[in-house]
Amino acid sequence: MATPIVDSHARYGEPAGVATGRSDAGVGAGSGHPPSGAPTDHHNLEEACRFCFDVLMSHFRRTACPKPGFPNGEYPLFVTWQKFDQQGGSSLRGCIGNLTPIDIHDGVKKYASVSAFNDKRFSPVAEREVGVLECSVTLLFNFQEASHYLDWQVGVHGIIIEFELDRQSLSATYLPSVCSEQGWSQDECIKSLVRKAGYNGAVSQNLLKSIRLTRYEGRKATVPFDKYAVVRKRMACGPASGAREGG
Repeated sequence: MATPIVDSHARYGEPAGVATGRSDAGVGAGSGHPPSGAPTDHHNLEEACRFCFDVLMSHFRRTACPKPGFPNGEYPLFVTWQKFDQQGGSSLRGCIGNLTPIDIHDGVKKYASVSAFNDKRFSPVAEREVGVLECSVTLLFNFQEASHYLDWQVGVHGIIIEFELDRQSLSATYLPSVCSEQGWSQDECIKSLVRKAGYNGAVSQNLLKSIRLTRYEGRKATVPFDKYAVVRKRMACGPASGAREGG
């Protein structure tokens, strides 16, 4: 699998203005559907989101980061930061992840920080912004090669496309929530991905038929700062591990 983002440009993830993700590694072996009680359970993913805020708060307070309070495992994952505005809308503030299975505890901690401070499209998150941030964690699974570029379902699958032009390999991905959130058809999503991969020419049928597509599924949770703060206050007014309350 081509690696379009060895820390160079956001190709993997979601579209700018929504949540553009990127990967610093290629796609590894896909896993099947996770079992009940796995890290992908919603309350565990919410705690992973709260842990991301712990990472930011520890950074700004210059304190040791607490231990994660959610089950470990190995999954591809993305961490996304959104920032609310005074009009009630939100905009992307950072999103970086990895499409290969990695240790969840290490990966969530790493990408909470990297997506907040090292997404090259944005300035680093400032401490004054934390109160208007929202964090999402997405774990990915069930990677499958598709038979053609439309062999996937909107609202169910994330997709990775790969194609070659002028001896150059291009690739890009959108996470499972992107297409439905944008209101795109399959064709619109594919054409957007082609652009995101870096090709700005005519999207011909020959190009579309040459696409190698991998589909995958994901589970996602989102926690805004105010709900993070409520849970942490209940747990002794500061970062702590083991929270299981809803975000």
